[in-house]
Amino acid sequence: MARRNRRLLVPQAGDAMSALKTDVMRSAGYAVDPARPDAVKYEVARELKVPLEPGYNGSLRTEEAGKVGGEIGGKMVRELIRRAQQHLADETGGGGGSRGGTR
Repeated sequence: MARRNRRLLVPQAGDAMSALKTDVMRSAGYAVDPARPDAVKYEVARELKVPLEPGYNGSLRTEEAGKVGGEIGGKMVRELIRRAQQHLADETGGGGGSRGGTR
């Protein structure tokens, strides 16, 4: 099966996504090199006992790869949702900060 194209819809968001991954995975207790945030997948794989190594991983099962990607991606999605909810609460005055308007 061909590898999917993993480009961001907005290429300029690459640095922000790398910073998000670094922050989220550090908060989860992983040692993340900000210069190489994608390398955290190997630490996650070791913790999950998934035999992921740099280079070719043709014998890796889809389920194993999904465990690693899900661990990282799931944490990132939860953080993005948390930030969006906080932003909405701040905009509507429900998060402590009001941006004007009356209720």
